[in-house]
Amino acid sequence: PSPLQTSGYKGSYDCSKSEEEGRCCVRYKCGQLNTINVLRQRPGWVEVKDEGEWDFNWCDVGWLRDNFDHSYLEEHVRINHFRNHYELTRKNLMVKNLKRYRKNLERDVGRMEASKCDFFPCTFALPSEYHLFVEEFKRSPGSTWIMKPVAKSQGKGIFLFRKLKDIMDWKKDGTRSEEQKDAAQVESYVAQRYIENPYLINGRKFDLRVYVLVTAYVPLKAWLYRDGFGRFSSTRFSLSSIDDKYMHLTNVAVQKTAPDYDPEKGCKWQMQQLRRYLTAKHGRETVESLFKEMDNIFVRSLQSVRKVIINDKHCFELYGYDILLDQNLKPWLIEVNASPSHTPSSQEDYEMKCRLLEDTLNVVDMEGRLTGKEKRVGGYDLMWNDGPVFREDVNLETFGSSCFTANTHLGCVNDREKQLRRILKPFPGQKRM
Repeated sequence: PSPLQTSGYKGSYDCSKSEEEGRCCVRYKCGQLNTINVLRQRPGWVEVKDEGEWDFNWCDVGWLRDNFDHSYLEEHVRINHFRNHYELTRKNLMVKNLKRYRKNLERDVGRMEASKCDFFPCTFALPSEYHLFVEEFKRSPGSTWIMKPVAKSQGKGIFLFRKLKDIMDWKKDGTRSEEQKDAAQVESYVAQRYIENPYLINGRKFDLRVYVLVTAYVPLKAWLYRDGFGRFSSTRFSLSSIDDKYMHLTNVAVQKTAPDYDPEKGCKWQMQQLRRYLTAKHGRETVESLFKEMDNIFVRSLQSVRKVIINDKHCFELYGYDILLDQNLKPWLIEVNASPSHTPSSQEDYEMKCRLLEDTLNVVDMEGRLTGKEKRVGGYDLMWNDGPVFREDVNLETFGSSCFTANTHLGCVNDREKQLRRILKPFPGQKRM
């Protein structure tokens, strides 16, 4: 057998590169239909069904919960979630971990350092922190709060409120069955101070979806994708009607049910377009500073869970970060998604998500085509590798740690194909283009 042949998950893994074979064989299992396309088109990747043996698994979190703990994984096998990914992706746990991280920073380093974590809105977990929430609520009468179920996505179950009575009504909502009422008591929500002064473009609210790939937590290794998008609401923003979900929620799942939604026009701007718009309006320096603050959010949020996430060399995770800008161009972390939607809302969106998934597979590198020292793979730039990663052209002597140029290029040109041709060996059996 070839030296690259190892026994796989309940079977063998053949990435032999002999003349006869001429290609690498990776057996993949996929539980998310909208991801299959990219996996299927990859040279030498073969789909396995049901109980078949696999080398690579793109699963949903339900499969992980039911199967991970009693699966034996061979050395080479890769799976697309960490065991307890929810430490960052459940709204209540994310806030709990960030609060603890901030408190520890203040104790160990000082208030100045801890203030770099002030990027998430004031948030309380309900029902457990209800009394703390009420105290804070009474300190600022008339302000708007937003209520979100901790484990739902796509805008489900979210509402805005300004009176405690609204929560009381919600708690004893007569239209619920007894079973639902029990679930509401048990099901956790977060009450979060609503950002009342969002940055608007053409009078509309938007948030940013940014993709971060973590390939290890110990030591932390994280990659930032160059592409992303802004998701716009279809209705002009106003605080006078807090019940209009088309105005306040930017989730595509919500917006596409709006009566005037146009799927091809959609409600998205690509990140490059957004960065150009902001630069034209506010100047390059301001926008670079904004994007640097966003880098700070990605790194510190990952550091806040670094010690609680169960690190496993078989696991990687593609996170979808949701960031909201306010009128002062301050970025706020709204939430992090463990299974960001790969369902396209337009042709442009489809192409972007294909690039994203292809490059995720390029970084995970089942075929062994990388050296492991790359700072860039396609549209991904290595942002953190057990410490900040600097751009190639930086003279370290002239830069203190506070003003280094980070190796991040969010919203910059994504000339990925040219770059991939330069760094990747061709697939076994393929000639270099």
